[in-house]
Parts: sequence; structure tokens; C-alpha cells
Amino acid sequence: MITVDNDKCDGCGTCVDACPTGAIVMEDNKAKGTEDCVDCGLCVEQCPNGAIAVAA
Repeated sequence: MITVDNDKCDGCGTCVDACPTGAIVMEDNKAKGTEDCVDCGLCVEQCPNGAIAVAA
């Protein structure tokens, strides 16, 4: 599962586009991970603000 730093997330949606399983949704213009997350890390790599991390 991912964690999102809401202070860094600007709601650009790059992570939503990068996610192969559709596990990221935008909620109140911020990214939010869902239970469909497979911890692939593509969203982490694509986020231009460093707002996403894969939770350990």
C-alpha cells in the first residue's frame, strides 16, 4: 500500500496515470491509494513532487 504526503501532493494526477492497476484515486484533489495497490512503485517513480512512498 502507498502513503501520500498531502503537503507535497499537488493533485497533478501523474500517479493515477502511472498506476497499472487503477489503485490510485483522487480525493479532494489529493492522491489516495486503494486496496488494489500491488506495491509496484511506479507511482513513486513518476510523482514529480516526491509525495508518494510504498509503505513497509
